[in-house]
Amino acid sequence: MSEERTLRTSRTLPFSPEQVYGAFAKADLLAKWWGPEGFSNTFEVFDFTVGGRWRFVMHGPDGVDYQNHSVFEELVPGTKIVIHHDCPPNFILTIHLAAEGEATLLTWEQVFDDAKTAQAIKKMAGAANEQNIDKLTRVLSENNKV
Repeated sequence: MSEERTLRTSRTLPFSPEQVYGAFAKADLLAKWWGPEGFSNTFEVFDFTVGGRWRFVMHGPDGVDYQNHSVFEELVPGTKIVIHHDCPPNFILTIHLAAEGEATLLTWEQVFDDAKTAQAIKKMAGAANEQNIDKLTRVLSENNKV
């Protein structure tokens, strides 16, 4: 795999791999945290199965709507999620979840079709991906309060 086509970030989250996986698997939770700060989502289709479609509109804070179309290519509960974002910009997103005691090392890896697209996206996606993980952490914290 070409590093020029790849964006990668990782972070240890204070939740079990099953809890993190569940935040992807449950549409109501995923809609709350998916996307950078200030963005919200309207899911049109969410079939969290291998080969299942995921179509949604991401609403930007500036009022612009972004259509997204993806397919779930691989789902390994508590371990791995592979999503093919099959509209521009095309990429494969692989989420790896590894237990670290009671926490989870989440590795987020996007591989784009070409290096030019990856480098153009890298300027905004690096910070956006970190914000996405921040939002995931907040939603899991709220969802797991006893």
